[in-house]
Amino acid sequence: MFRSLRRALSAAVAALALVLPLGLGAQTAHAAEPGAGYWHTSGRQILDAAGQPVRIAGINWFGFETGNHVVHGLWSRDYKSMLDQMRSLGYNTLRLPFSDDILKPGTLPDSINFADGKNADLQGLTSVQVMDRIVAYAGRIGLKIVLDRHRPDSGGQSALWYTSAVPESTWIADLKALATRYKGDSTVIGIDLHNEPHDPACWGCGDTARDWRLAAQRAGNAVLSVNPELLIMVEGVQSFNGVSGWWGGNLMGVAQYPVQLDVPNRLVYSAHDYATSVAQQPWFGDPSFPDNMPGVWDRYWGYIFKQNIAPVWVGEFGTTLQSTVDQKWLAALVTYLRSTSAYGADSFHWTFWSWNPNSGDTGGILKDDWSTVDTVKDGYLASVKAPGFPGTGSPGGGDPGGGTASCSAAYTVSSDWGGGFNAEVKVTNSGTTALKSWKVTWTWSGSQRVTSMWNASYTQSGATVTASNADHNGAVPVGGSASLGFGGAPGGGGVPVVSCTAT
Repeated sequence: MFRSLRRALSAAVAALALVLPLGLGAQTAHAAEPGAGYWHTSGRQILDAAGQPVRIAGINWFGFETGNHVVHGLWSRDYKSMLDQMRSLGYNTLRLPFSDDILKPGTLPDSINFADGKNADLQGLTSVQVMDRIVAYAGRIGLKIVLDRHRPDSGGQSALWYTSAVPESTWIADLKALATRYKGDSTVIGIDLHNEPHDPACWGCGDTARDWRLAAQRAGNAVLSVNPELLIMVEGVQSFNGVSGWWGGNLMGVAQYPVQLDVPNRLVYSAHDYATSVAQQPWFGDPSFPDNMPGVWDRYWGYIFKQNIAPVWVGEFGTTLQSTVDQKWLAALVTYLRSTSAYGADSFHWTFWSWNPNSGDTGGILKDDWSTVDTVKDGYLASVKAPGFPGTGSPGGGDPGGGTASCSAAYTVSSDWGGGFNAEVKVTNSGTTALKSWKVTWTWSGSQRVTSMWNASYTQSGATVTASNADHNGAVPVGGSASLGFGGAPGGGGVPVVSCTAT
């Protein structure tokens, strides 16, 4: 289990009575493809270089912070295919955890598969040079990146931003080195200064050895001194004024002790929130659960957004989705984050934990084969996904100004219980130019009907179903793929032939 169970939880949480205004007169934006250039903040929104609001709607891909010193899964697949798949599923931002170990000279990645041409351009590179390649390709296909200082070293997370082996001076020097390394490349739009500060870390206590708010100011200003275009992501702590919660998830102190940076409009507050598959919290046992959850989130971090103080980014949230409690929690959180169709970019920002299936207490969007998508888990996130961002080049090597647009589709039944079934249709760009949109059609031989569908819209006439891409997954690079999932009834049907049309 690469992600540790890392929550030392409070015994009780005070009753929640904070009521916050939702309507602040902030604009609701529905820009088609914003995101160019570096970003900055305005009130509770993040704006691109042209002043258009953007929404971070992304995924965590971990591994650089572990003893492998590189993102996981490259033992199975090529890194470009991973990034293409993220993009095709509608994730527009990648949070990339790392440890300071990768900044040490000569640190090499472990467990990369080079067979059959996989990861060919990564051979012989150091860990940070592999990161360079990931950043470069992400930029080509329109993925933004937030670098996350997840651990001081690959041995594990730390409560404070420093340890005896990695002092504050090293932390700040390494953050500045990365900010300098990617200066001028707006693919990297921000740095998450330190992952999940927790007890004895404090917020606003004034003790420079423990006060995370003061440390974040020192580090954030150091980063901005070498790259003033970056967003500075500052997580919460565990406890404030005797109220505890998730590691990194308590931002109650911001109201009294806001972070103050030398460069204005660069601060984003970040919270983490989890379900019972990670650990229990008192609110899960509240008789009013899940109706109590908006009040919990308001109190810990949501008020920052609702009072128009600053943007709020839920940098991590996840679950195995096995228990009913966890399912209700995720559904409630997604609703709280505000759907893109209703609110556009005037919303909370997020990156789901995780892409990786080998997160022991949450699992991932990918299943254990590092290829198949958990369409149920991914489907929960469909309403809060957001439009992608313009890339810096041809996504998959095809000529965006020419070539042939074509696609193929594969239909897979993921589960069948007789009375109903779940299935996935995977669309692959088989042409020589990027797809702008697609639709698939199939005809069942029996009486099956679609009962629900995610990552696509559909019509059904008799036994024939036609499904068209959602807004977030119509663009598919050459060789890339997109997926839709659906539930149907009754079960027991065969696998129909699916036709795909590039539109």
